[in-house]
Amino acid sequence: MADLKLLALDQDDLGIISAHMQDSVFRVGELSYDARHRQFTALVNRFVWEEADRGRKGYERRRSVISFKRVEAVRSMGINRQDAEGVYCLLAIRFEQKGEGPDGTIELTLAGGAAISLDVECIEVQMLDTGGAWATERLPAHPAD
Repeated sequence: MADLKLLALDQDDLGIISAHMQDSVFRVGELSYDARHRQFTALVNRFVWEEADRGRKGYERRRSVISFKRVEAVRSMGINRQDAEGVYCLLAIRFEQKGEGPDGTIELTLAGGAAISLDVECIEVQMLDTGGAWATERLPAHPAD
């Protein structure tokens, strides 16, 4: 399959990126925030959901990058930022609008109750696959609440 290249400029677009990024895993050391350029970036190993139900044996992951632009502040909860090798799993990306304007907070919901919150001027998110796929035997599963 061809590499994905997605752009989100509104909540509907962001929902599509969220679906493709679900169950991506990353290390804390692969997160970066450039305050000068107002950009938050994560390098992740993305589970390839778009290929998961094609009747083939096994599954795929791909190396991907997701960039959030126009970021004014970053907060995290439940993440040890001192542990660069700490691994986290992304469950969902959501946007909460502050008022009538385009500004708000993008929340990256992580497994285990952790989260990253990005205060943004507006939604401007890019996601792209950066490398080839590799096989994985495991289909991500989530415990029932």
